[in-house]
Amino acid sequence: MKVIILAGGGGSRLFPLSRTRFPKQFLKLNGEHSLLAQTILRFLPLVRPCDMVIVTNQEYIHHVRTELIAAKANEAHILLEPAARNTAPAVAFAARYCLDVLGCDANEILYVTPSDHIIRPLKIFNENLLQAIGLAKMGKIVTLGVQPGHPETGYGYIQAGEAFNSGFYVQSFREKPDQETAESYLAAGNYYWNSGMFAFTIECFMSELKKYQLEIYAQAEAGWEQMRENFAEIPSISLDYAIAEKSEELVMLPITAEWNDIGSWDAIYDVLPKDRDANALQGDCIPIECTNTLILAHSRLIGGIGLEDILVVETDDVIVVAKKGESQKVKDLVTQLKERGRIEADEPRTLYYPWGYCTVLGIGLGYKMKKIVVNPGEMLSLQMHYHRSEHWIVISGTAKVIIGESEQLLHENESAFVPQNTIHRLENPGKLPLQLIEVQNGSYLGEDDSIRFSDKYGRQ
Repeated sequence: MKVIILAGGGGSRLFPLSRTRFPKQFLKLNGEHSLLAQTILRFLPLVRPCDMVIVTNQEYIHHVRTELIAAKANEAHILLEPAARNTAPAVAFAARYCLDVLGCDANEILYVTPSDHIIRPLKIFNENLLQAIGLAKMGKIVTLGVQPGHPETGYGYIQAGEAFNSGFYVQSFREKPDQETAESYLAAGNYYWNSGMFAFTIECFMSELKKYQLEIYAQAEAGWEQMRENFAEIPSISLDYAIAEKSEELVMLPITAEWNDIGSWDAIYDVLPKDRDANALQGDCIPIECTNTLILAHSRLIGGIGLEDILVVETDDVIVVAKKGESQKVKDLVTQLKERGRIEADEPRTLYYPWGYCTVLGIGLGYKMKKIVVNPGEMLSLQMHYHRSEHWIVISGTAKVIIGESEQLLHENESAFVPQNTIHRLENPGKLPLQLIEVQNGSYLGEDDSIRFSDKYGRQ
């Protein structure tokens, strides 16, 4: 069996923690590991790391590598999508990769899973997984459904039909319903939440792809290399729409493990531990006479007084306050931010790179101040800026600095100035993290004013 983990999505429902540049699969919401690392660890009792394929994109590759290290699964394969084309092309791309690069045969089982769900306990999930594999070996496309515990409007639904083995044939897929429709689904008893997880053999998947999505199938049949070259031309469509809603070989297996897709702040509240007043609290926060409330503090003290059924989420640049039950509308807030050209919709104050990370400390007319941390042995690209100068002040560690034709080492409390239109590079030659403050001055301070000449990590 090969486990295909889809980790390329952006997502906005957990704004302000989740942003385009740092989506929720990389967040640590319920423990020491990110949701992606938890997903990887979930499958290690059944498969080796080399039997996992993480499908992502170039922008997230360094995040994925970091999480593989955290999960001690460095041997897992990272498959980069050349373009964002939704889940059906992504899974077809992974299937072709398994055939052509990993040497799998057509009878290999593929288990496809999102990278940002919480599932527990692990023992029960493994039992469900083995059941799904058994159904897949019978030539079925297996989707996993979750028995609904309440009339949720944020999930799609699967209508179960006639029984088949340990599961059911699928009668229909239903879009996210309104409250009244969700209540009717719950009352009917044969509707399940759509988990987005699938199991099938490569042969079965390719056969259904040929039957219902001939254009994607033609690209996949051409081989992995050609599919990669032509990936941007493939239709963008989800696996649900492409195959699941059409296939006559589809069966649904109910999950008996606890499942949560962490698709809203209400869902976060549900999985976090509560105090005696049913408050879920993280960070530096003080509740006074609060009940049934979520407060997540990141960079400052949050005091809550007399709050009931309220969600408060704070980062260093955004505070979101919502009524419980209304958090699905966070995506509407993100839409408005994007329409207004607000950078907060896409970027948090801290951004992670292959060499380390940087945090914006302050910004104003003609200046921006950052804290930069460069990991040992890493370096930024050789670059130049047309519209700004930079001043570097070392807080700790050792910096190797190239500015124009000069090269020098900087230590704690030492600084360097980089004029406009000057080629420069920053490197950490030491054994400890390099920390410095960067002050930018200029008429334009956008990140697209960085002209790269060479880069250790192959970025353009």
